[in-house]
This record gives sequence, structure tokens and C-alpha cells, in this order.
Amino acid sequence: MYDDSPLSTASENPWQQLRNLTPARIALGRAGTSMPTRAQLDFQFAHAQARDAVHLPFDHAALATGLASRQRQSLLLHSAAKDRDTYLQRPDLGRRLSNESADLLRQHRASNPSGYDLAIVVADGLSALAVHRNALPMLERIEEQALAEGWSLSPVALVSQGRVAVADEVAQLLGARMVVILIGERPGLSSPDSLGLYFTWAPRVGLNDSYRNCISNVRLEGLSYGMAAFRLMYLMREACKRQLSGVELKDEAQVPNLAGAGPGNFLLGDGL
Repeated sequence: MYDDSPLSTASENPWQQLRNLTPARIALGRAGTSMPTRAQLDFQFAHAQARDAVHLPFDHAALATGLASRQRQSLLLHSAAKDRDTYLQRPDLGRRLSNESADLLRQHRASNPSGYDLAIVVADGLSALAVHRNALPMLERIEEQALAEGWSLSPVALVSQGRVAVADEVAQLLGARMVVILIGERPGLSSPDSLGLYFTWAPRVGLNDSYRNCISNVRLEGLSYGMAAFRLMYLMREACKRQLSGVELKDEAQVPNLAGAGPGNFLLGDGL
């Protein structure tokens, strides 16, 4: 018998109203000393979705086709992790390119020795699902605003079995002065399709995470594409001025807002 049936033994939770404000697992109720059956089944389903997102193959061909329809060139690359099992067990290999991919970028650089202002990388990371759902609309907004700034853009590098740091090697080989990577984030139990953006000024192999700025949870149910692009452009403009990124570059973008729009912070009373 389902928990929401008239004969359910699940106790009503007085915090039920909070579930309208968040997808987090709160106010699940209880049946005796246990979780209700529906809540347990929902948890198992979400866990299965997260596992599937990690192991879903990267459909780089569909992404390349989508880019080609917008007259954007792409380069198909692979990390030093030869397969998914190796990728999950050896994070260090996901941070470097395979020898063949590195050679491909060197050949491309030879045809464009002046390099680029911005290198754009897309990697499957820990959720190819996030890339499949969010990469193309996010790329469209980034490229539109970057071109408005007059920046030259590299071909989009599509990296299979890639981790965040692989973008540094891609950008270094392409001769780019800054790089942004769009990558699938580690799936959560309510967000198997969350896309992360990582930006680095003066990228080179060996940089650690303190040199990068991160914009997280980019998806339809999280941070919108427009807002993510707005924040990223602020970081890139400031990086060009200050010649740095990472912990020394704070996201202080003034987010445009309409007076009185939205529900505000429910923790604060009116006028606070």
C-alpha cells in the first residue's frame, strides 16, 4: 500500500511546507521508526540515477554535430585515462591528455601560432548527462558574450574521460591566455545533471585548484544559463584587468534584480 493512501501509517510531518521550497530530502515523514515506503523508493531511484550519470558514455558526436550546426569547429580529444574504470580509479590520468590528443593540439597550434584569448573545453567529468543536457545552451551564451568583448575563441575541445585540470593542458597547447571548462559535476541525489564551469587565467600544466574560479550547479533547476554566463563574464573581465584568477579573484558581480521581485529570503522579515 502506498504511503499517501488513506490507510497509510506514515505520520504527518509539520515541516511538510518546506518541501515546496527545496528539492532536498527534508520532511520525509515516518512510518513507525522507519522512513515511509515512498521516501525509501524515491531515495533508491535517485541513487540509481546518480550511478547511471557517472557511467553514461560521453556522446561527443551529438555535441560536435550541434556545434557544427552553429558553424563552430570542435576538436575531439581524450585524456590519458583509456577507459571509464581507469578514469574513476586514477584521477591523475584524467587531468592529462593522451599523447595522441596532445599531438593533435600541437598540429592545430602550428596553423594558428598567435593563439587565442579564450580556450573553451567541454569534458564529461563525473556526469556526461549534465553535459548532454546543458553544454550547448551554456556554450551559446558564453560565446555570444565573449565575441561581444572582441575575444578570439579556440575551437571547442571535447575531452572524453576528462577532469578539470585537463583544461590547463589544452589551453597551454593552444596558446590561450585564459580557459573555461564545462564539466559534469559529481551527481547528487537530487541533481544528477549539474554542470560546473571552471575558469583559469594564464593556464598551464601543474596549477592547483586555488588558481581556478568555479561556478557550480548550472542546470534548469539550479543556476540558470544566463546567470552563470553573467558571473563568468564578470570573472573573465576582471581577470583581464588584474592578470589573475582563483582565490585572489572574488565574484563580486552586481546581479541585476527587479525591486520586489521574487519571494526574498524567508529567514528574514519584511524590511530586513
